[in-house]
Amino acid sequence: MTKDAHIDRSDAIGKSGASSGGGGGGRVMPNNESFLPQSTVLIVDDNPQNVELLQAFLESLPVKIITAGDGLEALEKVAQHNPDLILLDIMMPHMSGFQVCKRLKQDPKTRDIQVLMVTALNELGDIEQASECGTDDFVSKPVNKFELLTRVKSLLRVRHLKSELERALTYLNEVEEDVTFYTCPQHAQVVQDVPGNCPRCGLTLVPKE
Repeated sequence: MTKDAHIDRSDAIGKSGASSGGGGGGRVMPNNESFLPQSTVLIVDDNPQNVELLQAFLESLPVKIITAGDGLEALEKVAQHNPDLILLDIMMPHMSGFQVCKRLKQDPKTRDIQVLMVTALNELGDIEQASECGTDDFVSKPVNKFELLTRVKSLLRVRHLKSELERALTYLNEVEEDVTFYTCPQHAQVVQDVPGNCPRCGLTLVPKE
């Protein structure tokens, strides 16, 4: 049995029209999916038929899609495009999906990229190894289109929320560094963010150390 036989073809609509640019078709996205057009998905599989089919499954999402044929190429594409999500096959030559995932999760620059392992492996040990490598989720072959899309959107939402949180924390840290607080030499509990006089004793407030 070839590897592509593990993928469920019953949901593969528009297979011949799959393209590397994703496909929104002018769809109006719900407010809670407004992050999708900003997202990039990397599909990694050494079987071109599997790659083509996964592209077809993702056609209904307005995401940018890039592909890689093995683990080494996947790392190159990650460095070039910084994807938000990787659909990662496990059984590949040169470098397995386990190795790719572990390397990504060990690098501070790439550890927040969401990884969805696509695998035909069903042994408990394989699942444990995937978890130990740091995968964020996995889906078993044959891949069901609805399940895949649900997991993809969920993981992209997590990625988006993490990015928003990081930006907010960075902004707050910058604001905090720019603010000077003033206190009273005699009443340390008096603290404000503008110069002036202590409301209790009238002394001039001094910058707080």
